[in-house]
Amino acid sequence: MSAVEEFRAELRDWLSANLTGEFAGLRGRGGPGREHEAFAGRLAWERHMAAAGWACIGWPEEYGGRGATLEEQVAFHEEYALADAPARVGHIGEQLLGPTLIAFGTPELRQRFLPPIVTARELWCQGYSEPDAGSDLGGVRTRAERHGEEWVVTGQKIWTSLAHESDWCFLVARTQPGSTGHQGLSYLLVPMDQPGVEVRPITQLTGTSEFNEVFFDAARTHASHIVGAPGEGWKVAMATLGFERGVSTLGRQVGFRRELETLIALAKRNGAADDPLIRDRLVRAWAGLETIRFNALRMLDAVADGAPGPEASIGKIFWATWHRELGELAMDVCGAGGMLAAGEPYDLDDWQRLYLFSRADTIYAGSNEIQRNIIAERVLGLPKEPRP
Repeated sequence: MSAVEEFRAELRDWLSANLTGEFAGLRGRGGPGREHEAFAGRLAWERHMAAAGWACIGWPEEYGGRGATLEEQVAFHEEYALADAPARVGHIGEQLLGPTLIAFGTPELRQRFLPPIVTARELWCQGYSEPDAGSDLGGVRTRAERHGEEWVVTGQKIWTSLAHESDWCFLVARTQPGSTGHQGLSYLLVPMDQPGVEVRPITQLTGTSEFNEVFFDAARTHASHIVGAPGEGWKVAMATLGFERGVSTLGRQVGFRRELETLIALAKRNGAADDPLIRDRLVRAWAGLETIRFNALRMLDAVADGAPGPEASIGKIFWATWHRELGELAMDVCGAGGMLAAGEPYDLDDWQRLYLFSRADTIYAGSNEIQRNIIAERVLGLPKEPRP
């Protein structure tokens, strides 16, 4: 048995032995559009995993991880999804900020912030998008000024996932007065529990509120809580997005495969599969999922050499578009009955929730339009899009 197979078997046995008792009811809970489900229980599960050494496995051992190889990390995310384990609540810290601090942070920042991520004692949110600067960070207006030993942050962020549950926010702010575009931005770490921070939930199409508006009104953070040098925020932020599109995408695809297989079974039961057009779309969905996997494996070669490059944008477009179309296909398979809520006041079934929430897949974490610009300009070397 190879080392990866041994790792996979060890994890599979651990999940089987531990997703029991108080954690048994967490199977399948949480995830996009369902982050409100059993949050306290999932946080307890996260800490249980950490205590057993199953948190941040891809991090170097010196930072609290297991130093897992890329192949082992792929195995982890696949086995975790196959076990129908609950959606992680600390993934923003583990998958986004942690690798960013390891790559760009000072020793002091790593010592302060990495251990509480490993133990799931501090949760993080991401402050990128703004009302007038969604996927285009060059339009950021939130500003931060250096006052002695502090940064003072003023501005607004939007679509901030899990801000209402987070202890800290890593955000991009304009620290150079008069700067425009990608220049003059800095990457700051800001505590959420302070008088200058207000979080307002945004009700989504699904009726849930995992996204938020966050207002910073002279919020403060220590001057040392900056990743990279002042003005290097764009470079650091792009690295974070690259980590976001890294190895964990393989686990997401296991979930996609389960959704597709369940949808195919439904189409066979209710007769929708007898329609040649529906049948053709199901086949195309299967082929698309296979393509997503192969592309993700190819993209992950870049991870072995450091932060993924702009090629990761290809994978984001692929899976986001595929999943949005799967939601549309699900509604067609369900037929007219898919238009009716299961109960009052707004009790959605899994297919309705998939359809509604997947409309956002091509927007959050970088819209398709912005990803195409990145691919065109940074991968293909085409001229930049004219800007007003």
